[in-house]
Amino acid sequence: MNKTEETVLCDIKVGEKCTVNRVESEDDMKRRLYDLGFVPGEKIECIIKSPLGDPKAYLVKNTLIALRCDDSRNIYVERF
Repeated sequence: MNKTEETVLCDIKVGEKCTVNRVESEDDMKRRLYDLGFVPGEKIECIIKSPLGDPKAYLVKNTLIALRCDDSRNIYVERF
């Protein structure tokens, strides 16, 4: 069995899928990310990135959400 390594969401490449482990951010931003669906246990897929690489769009609960790397680096995930 391969042990998966935790990383941050902004390191996930287009086409990769992951599961949210935790969100570490200020209370207001953490609440906002939770409201958008970035909650522990949720499956996420990176769908597209902008031509300059930031922001990236993620599929969360059948909704496409764009996040800047500044925000997505506070979301800790594991690839699957």
